[in-house]
Amino acid sequence: MLAIGEVARRAGLAPSALRYYERLGLLPEPRRDAGRRRYDDAILLRLRVIGFARECGFSLREIRQLFAGRPYSATLRSLALRKLDEVARAIERFEAMQSLLRSALRCRCLTHEQCARLLDGAPRRAGS
Repeated sequence: MLAIGEVARRAGLAPSALRYYERLGLLPEPRRDAGRRRYDDAILLRLRVIGFARECGFSLREIRQLFAGRPYSATLRSLALRKLDEVARAIERFEAMQSLLRSALRCRCLTHEQCARLLDGAPRRAGS
């Protein structure tokens, strides 16, 4: 069993983040030994999943939905469909940026304004 400080160190988080994740329902209530939190090693895998989801743009609320209920629930399916659409749009934007950067390597324009024509076919973010 691991103390909160050890889990935090291994996960690259502050102990306060672990307590916050518990309050949000992202982490299960840990066992207590003399009032101190004690975690099983499996908590590190769960924290890796949480970290990866955050890196991919999931909110803490969405991550909580991922962990709640059955794996094939209607809520999870709805979240998955919405996030798949967001991921597809992000991929399109990154591919457009990749194309723009490749073009910039071959660019012979005299000004940045001349290069702006390369953005004409690039997908736009909402609000831009």
